[in-house]
Amino acid sequence: MKKIKKPAICVLGDGGWGTTLAVLLSRKGFPVSLWGAFEDYAGILEKTRVNKKFLPGIRIPREVEITSDPERALLGKDLVVVAVPSEYLRKVMIRIKGGCYPRHAAYLSVTKGIEIGSLKRMSEVIRDELSVSRVAVLSGPTIAQEVARGVPTAAVVACADKKLRNFLQDIFMMERFRVYTNDDVIGVELGGSLKNVIAIACGVSDGLGFGTNTKAALLSRGLAEISRLGQAMGAKAKTFSGISGLGDLVTTCISQQSRNRFVGEQIGKGNTLKQIQSHMQMVAEGVPTAKSALDLSRRYNVEMPIVREVYNLLYKNKSPLRAVRDLMTRRKKQEC
Repeated sequence: MKKIKKPAICVLGDGGWGTTLAVLLSRKGFPVSLWGAFEDYAGILEKTRVNKKFLPGIRIPREVEITSDPERALLGKDLVVVAVPSEYLRKVMIRIKGGCYPRHAAYLSVTKGIEIGSLKRMSEVIRDELSVSRVAVLSGPTIAQEVARGVPTAAVVACADKKLRNFLQDIFMMERFRVYTNDDVIGVELGGSLKNVIAIACGVSDGLGFGTNTKAALLSRGLAEISRLGQAMGAKAKTFSGISGLGDLVTTCISQQSRNRFVGEQIGKGNTLKQIQSHMQMVAEGVPTAKSALDLSRRYNVEMPIVREVYNLLYKNKSPLRAVRDLMTRRKKQEC
């Protein structure tokens, strides 16, 4: 029987999630390259085989090629996994576009965010700059450290092309990593992005010393806000009750490993955003997404009071207790 060649894969972004996916795919036998933006740090990863900054305790297999040269990382690849923070995604895509990149390859965004200004989803940014047609997204409650340690996890891959969805599902399905498919790209991307803003609100609740009643209210009403905006933008309502909606929201709002919840907790304790970010090495995607989410709510005329108050806390230095009061004393209404 003729042996079928496994697709060659490039992971763009050596943060915790990008490194985790490179490790998992290599363990499954795929040829993998891992690209990082900084030559010095890529050299450290190549030498030590441990990403101490973003994924401590997890060994990167020797089979994973680590490089800071994008053309070398992308050469001959059939699948490009994009794990670059949303704030830097367009710059990285422009850099790639300036060299040689595989136009025939499938591109999979695993980044959760909405670009400030353009208000575009990450898959749209990739299409904008690279003019590629085979673009999909992977999202869900996927804390990198847990996935890397083999904790049972479920995620969803979304794109309009059924053949591509199934191709990616086969690649990423593993014993401890279960992947579902979905054709609602807008809903999956919005769920994965907007939940980070609600997680900041839940963190503020933790920082103020509130209890489970408060967090339950923020989770349920936050999901209502996400769903309202999503449907206004063309997403399916049922997507937000699934893995990339409710599932991801719950995980990010309650996990002690959640960077977004942590930012909110520190805000609740009286620290400023500038103080918090000066001590963080990893990106909390909910911070820039709060700006984009508020702009989207205005563009689509969708009421999102929790998102508005998170924005005010982050960028207007509003008092957390004042934000709580303003949320709780809004006009009476029917639940919807």
